[in-house]
Amino acid sequence: MSVGTAFGKTILIGDQFVMRGVPAIVSALSYETEATVERIDGEGWILEDNRKEVPGYKEKKKEKQVDSINRILDVMEIDAKKTPIKIIYGGSLLAGSGVGASAASCVSLARALNEEFNKGLSIDEINHVGWEGEFAYHGTPSGVDNTASTYGGLLFYKVENEQKSFEKIKIKAPFEIVLANSGVTADTSTLGSFLDTEKEKDPKLFSDRLNATKEQVYEMRKRLEAGDLEKVGAIMVENHKILINMGLSHEKLIYLCNMALEKGALGAKVTGGGRGGYMIALTPGKDLQNAVASAMEDEGYKVIQATIGGN
Repeated sequence: MSVGTAFGKTILIGDQFVMRGVPAIVSALSYETEATVERIDGEGWILEDNRKEVPGYKEKKKEKQVDSINRILDVMEIDAKKTPIKIIYGGSLLAGSGVGASAASCVSLARALNEEFNKGLSIDEINHVGWEGEFAYHGTPSGVDNTASTYGGLLFYKVENEQKSFEKIKIKAPFEIVLANSGVTADTSTLGSFLDTEKEKDPKLFSDRLNATKEQVYEMRKRLEAGDLEKVGAIMVENHKILINMGLSHEKLIYLCNMALEKGALGAKVTGGGRGGYMIALTPGKDLQNAVASAMEDEGYKVIQATIGGN
């Protein structure tokens, strides 16, 4: 029996447009998915998914999850017919759209399989296997989720000329955030076609919005490194306006963002592919973080309290 773990993630900005030349700023979360692999009698593989979830998430993703696991086994050259296995998922990361739940499941499984079958994969190769597994969930994945899930930390991530790269962002001190789930499970595999349609409607407006987002990403990185969280929050708010105008937010996400701002958050926006899933609020200081989280929990929303730049 072997066990592998992988981080959840949250993206501060750039999430939706990484495949279109816009960098992203992504942070791993201390919440993890844990995959256990054990050999069994029989033929093929079976799954026991014990992750806590946003209601309905696992059922909606079930078919894609099967495709993802099969793809990972193929890429790692593991024949489950000859060596039957049971896969058990658990861990502290809530399964829901927007926090890298699928990436964490892929990377944690890759690590468990690597150990169980003595594949000897490097961390870069584990990251690649995680990326391969993400195809089932996202179409062609950008790689941002699995990279954060694999390496951890706060990252500046980009895809340029089909080459993926990332750098660690150094900040002066950790800061607190709140993530709240809208309860809406989004299908991120349709994001590309949705954006293509938006581009066809008004190519210039679409290009202007991407360019504005790109400028915001670089400005946010500079402000993060300088410790200017008020400006980081202001950028988040402005970026969310772009996402709302492009149809990439959701009325529940907008409601949660407004609630966070009213409670004192420095910034708030949708995180992840959008149109459902999670929002993120910038809430430096435990008191502010608790106040924002409590307000959302009082209305029945699933909340994650996390620290960026911590251990």
